[in-house]
Amino acid sequence: MVTNTKARAMTFVVLDFETTGAVRGFPIEPWQIGMVNVVQGVVQPESQFESLIHVGDRPFNPHAPGRHAALREQLEAAPRQHDLLHDVLPRIHGRPLVAHNIGTERSLLTQMAPLHHLGPWIDTLDLARYAYPDLTSKALEDVTHTLGLTERIAQFCNRQPHDALYDAFACAVLFEFFLSLPGWENVTLSNLVKANC
Repeated sequence: MVTNTKARAMTFVVLDFETTGAVRGFPIEPWQIGMVNVVQGVVQPESQFESLIHVGDRPFNPHAPGRHAALREQLEAAPRQHDLLHDVLPRIHGRPLVAHNIGTERSLLTQMAPLHHLGPWIDTLDLARYAYPDLTSKALEDVTHTLGLTERIAQFCNRQPHDALYDAFACAVLFEFFLSLPGWENVTLSNLVKANC
């Protein structure tokens, strides 16, 4: 992948997982994935993808956010991680990936597809720290609210935070916002990746 390409000329895949949270004796597992593309600096709502993910009858951390408790029947019938890869991999292979606080998304995607080298990764949390160091909270919901982006997110998705598709759109809108900032015209993929360091 050519890393000196201007970011505004590229296609990025923004993704988010919702997870079971930590429970003693069980691994942290994803129960929902949401994805959307940002193409040439603009969110592309028609590229959206989402799916629930089968997690069986395991317990969830009671503090894990999201509406998983209301979806247990649907989660039981949802595709398993390895089956979902047939839909996910063609969408992300060879593309830079974007998430807010990439640790969770990167580790879960590596867990799902351990033999695939995916990325590079861009973290909008690090971009928020760089562009707006004085923000009181760098949580995705708080950053998008503070920057006045909630109405644009709502144009694409009428759900709530801690839904994987909503959070993917929120992160995509935030990334779109950063790429539109004055002075970011010549930001390259390499610049964005280095911001993670």
